[in-house]
Amino acid sequence: MFDLTGKKVVITGGGSGIGKAISIVFAKQGAEVHVLELREEAAQETLAEIQAAGGMAHVHKCDVSKQAEVKAVFDAVPKVDILVNNAGIAHVGSLEHTTEEDMDRIYQVNVKGAYNCLQAAVLHMKENGGGAILNLSSIAAQVGIPDRFAYSMSKGAMHAMTLSVAKDYLSSNIRCNSVSPARVHTPFVDGFIAKNYPGKEDEMFEKLSKTQPIGRMAKPEEVAALALFLCSDEAGFITGCDYPIDGGFIKLNN
Repeated sequence: MFDLTGKKVVITGGGSGIGKAISIVFAKQGAEVHVLELREEAAQETLAEIQAAGGMAHVHKCDVSKQAEVKAVFDAVPKVDILVNNAGIAHVGSLEHTTEEDMDRIYQVNVKGAYNCLQAAVLHMKENGGGAILNLSSIAAQVGIPDRFAYSMSKGAMHAMTLSVAKDYLSSNIRCNSVSPARVHTPFVDGFIAKNYPGKEDEMFEKLSKTQPIGRMAKPEEVAALALFLCSDEAGFITGCDYPIDGGFIKLNN
């Protein structure tokens, strides 16, 4: 089950965290993985892990907010069967503490970056008889998260784009879904805690972990496992859906 042998996969932001985990598990299942990453050194680490395990992968240095760069990468990939729109950046701040520059920066990467990759991938998939797209949204698209105004905006846009693409390309055999993680233990989380709570890292890690009803943060590999299912042929009857992977946050946090 969940065999991706022969599939050509584009994964954005595959240099760390969730994107790295997805890249590794997709390659393990036989896919040829193309990692799009602004930080080429990080992407090379992902590449090395995949190759060490006998998988096939390629690295493309790319700023997803730049349409010309995205188009050039997709033109260099002979076929695209699967797109995972994972690249994104965070911002902490309420409406009053979100500047115009903050909004523009979040929009350029999280919204326009996803749009650029969606547009490029759909053109490939229409020519090749279909494909599967997975967008990384967030619980922030569905519930109010304190001090995440700009980030929540961008993930709400990701959720809406998922529905639109799923609807518009049904006849082209293109499926489009999204997943909405709660807090995931990634290098970003460790860096955020170290920067904002020096000397209290363990205490804050425990506090943030407990905000999920299940009592811990998700592992990137758990999100990758869900991504694998949704992009596999076994999920061929699923499109236009969002899957929370949130430790009960949305339904049980009361």
